[in-house]
Amino acid sequence: MDIKGFQFSAVEAAIKKPGRKDLALIFSEAPALACAVFTTNAVKAAPVLLSKEHIVKGTARALVVNSGNANACTGEQGMIAARETSHLVAEGLGIPAEAVQISSTGVIGVQMPIERVRAAIPALIEGLACGTLDDVAEAIMTTDTFPKMEARGGQAGGVSYSMAGIAKGAGMIMPNMATMLSFIISDAAVEPAVLDKAFRRAVDGSFNIITVDGDTSTNDTCLIMANGLAGNPVIQAGTPEAETFEALLHEVLLSLAKQIVKDGEGATKFVEVRVSGALSDADAKRAALAVANSSLVKTAFFGQDANWGRIFAAVGYSGAEVDPSRLALRFDDVLMAQNGVFAGGDAEVRGSEVLRKREFTVTVDLGLGKGSATVYTSDLSHEYVSINADYRT
Repeated sequence: MDIKGFQFSAVEAAIKKPGRKDLALIFSEAPALACAVFTTNAVKAAPVLLSKEHIVKGTARALVVNSGNANACTGEQGMIAARETSHLVAEGLGIPAEAVQISSTGVIGVQMPIERVRAAIPALIEGLACGTLDDVAEAIMTTDTFPKMEARGGQAGGVSYSMAGIAKGAGMIMPNMATMLSFIISDAAVEPAVLDKAFRRAVDGSFNIITVDGDTSTNDTCLIMANGLAGNPVIQAGTPEAETFEALLHEVLLSLAKQIVKDGEGATKFVEVRVSGALSDADAKRAALAVANSSLVKTAFFGQDANWGRIFAAVGYSGAEVDPSRLALRFDDVLMAQNGVFAGGDAEVRGSEVLRKREFTVTVDLGLGKGSATVYTSDLSHEYVSINADYRT
């Protein structure tokens, strides 16, 4: 899909090791409105701290991102490396350094080899003439097994506009941002307040309802840039065009979020956890996250063991209001338990058959109210342990 006014580049800087492109650039030919959300972890990487400074003005022209090194827990030297990177890119593009967003992913606690980054930046800028968004999506991968991309098109005032997004992430995934990076670009002309509201709501309904392992990273970033070069009438608040824009943005982010869970490190299952009948939506989300993050539940999914008691146990310690005598549970359409006890019959056999599938739904009804929530998660396998045991070597 053609996104007007954006250019892309990716090069090999051998940041962690040679043999793959690991430094990428997205450049907007015109100043773009920009919004971003970052990790909630109190330990934040240097690029996160710098990007938070730069995003205050609500505009951006460029994003430079690397894989192989998180530039986290690197002290003042890490901040110096991040600032130098943004300055070098800005100088090469002829824009202010404050217009550059910077992001990193990879090993924590290792100093950024800034001399390699410095040497690669001229080729990175020169590559804007022929690069693609696909190149960027591949360059930001770490333990990912495939690049994650999604795109949509819309209309405002009879003029077509486009949006596209990329993401990386497979482990250290937990709501309220996770160890993921996601970058969204659009050529739509949109009011700043509309972009900000739509973006934050879309993040809440996508990246903040996924979990792979319950860990929140130091580098999580989700950024959107909209440069208005489609030429459409500016999308204003309270209009059908604003509703359409937000709906399309939500579709892009939710698709990327689901791709991250499906690519969870060592994952063999993609599970939709639904909780209904809660006293509030917040209570429902507490219960859903407890189920989705439970190591015992996730290992049961991997083992295809219909151990429904583990799910009720997780709901019970979630902090949500619970009446054990009202709990009900289904694996897809198989009723496993009702009124807090085993449903009997062939439920165990049929439930195990559901868990053999690559994708399935777990539905818990608390039987107390109208609150509901959905969270997406994966199983926990032997491979997850192997990947993370050997990550730095």
